[in-house]
Amino acid sequence: MLLTVTDVEYLGDYTLLCTFSTGETLKVDLTPLLSYPAFEELRDPKEFIQFGLDQTIFWKNGADIAPERLYELGKAA
Repeated sequence: MLLTVTDVEYLGDYTLLCTFSTGETLKVDLTPLLSYPAFEELRDPKEFIQFGLDQTIFWKNGADIAPERLYELGKAA
């Protein structure tokens, strides 16, 4: 089965609550990714919160994260 993100909610402090196609809901702290060039401008909280959902999380600057990576980073909610 293809892993996708079916729902997302912003919890604050660069942390998302992601629900996956497996039915699991995990808290995902994306702070460690903010040091990568594709995510640098997302350090601005106003930019970070402007994400979209289309089977994974994406931002207007073109940055996105594979659902598998979100799942790996996730912790029980």
